[in-house]
Amino acid sequence: MPLFREKKVRLYLKREDTIHPFISGNKYRKLKYNLLEAKKQGKDTLLTFGGAFSNHIAAAAFAGHEGGIKTIGVIRGEELADKWQDNPTLKLAHEDGMRFHFVSRSDYRLKNEPSFIQKLKEAFGDVYVLPEGGTNALAVKGCSEILTEEDATFDYICSAVGTGGTVAGLINAAQSHQTVLGFPALKGNFLIEEIRTFTQNKGWKLVTDYHFGGYAKVDQQLIAFINLFKSETGIALDPIYTGKMLFGIFDLIKQDFFEPGTQILAIHTGGLQGIKGMNLLLEKKNLPLLNV
Repeated sequence: MPLFREKKVRLYLKREDTIHPFISGNKYRKLKYNLLEAKKQGKDTLLTFGGAFSNHIAAAAFAGHEGGIKTIGVIRGEELADKWQDNPTLKLAHEDGMRFHFVSRSDYRLKNEPSFIQKLKEAFGDVYVLPEGGTNALAVKGCSEILTEEDATFDYICSAVGTGGTVAGLINAAQSHQTVLGFPALKGNFLIEEIRTFTQNKGWKLVTDYHFGGYAKVDQQLIAFINLFKSETGIALDPIYTGKMLFGIFDLIKQDFFEPGTQILAIHTGGLQGIKGMNLLLEKKNLPLLNV
């Protein structure tokens, strides 16, 4: 691209979205060791958490179906209980056998509280509990496998950030000469402490300027960028995570954040199933749609 030639940097995209047709990107990595642990503990049901268009919910449902483990999704928003069939993500998860438990937004905020977890176990039995977004120590272990020896040539490793598990795994796997840049999809710096619970390495930074207003918030500028990227490269980006990350990387390149000669590796973490749901929202707001 002309921008890269002008600024004398190279940008590569690691296609984690292609490693599995349904459990793509970081969701495959996060679920890998958790599913093994669930079976090791003799659990036949996995219970996890997510919103209406959660990539994690869709991936967990398929992984459970494929691996012979029942799944329960604790879904944010009681109002969805009577209309989940109109939601492409929840419909897909249900087709893969997931049962839903809809809770209010206020109750959903308690998702990490031991008393709330205990109530869920009393209701659903001896389940294997996986946090929102699938992030725990085993998920971080799986995400550390994203980087390989061949990736040691890069100066920067870039990833979108949701709950922090993926970027923590990348930080743990990065070489000492590499800097990991995380691009949060949510406002604020509150994820810093969460990430620090999973890593002791120091070569990383969160770039918090490209959330576009917060989680699942988009505007016409971001939509136009994602659609242009698709038309020029043939690669689809999701609007929640990877689209925002790449928009941020391009903007940083324009601002000369990266020295000439820098080699950047950006991780495509998948999440493309969420495009259908986002287009439904965009259509209601009379905004341009994302190309699929």
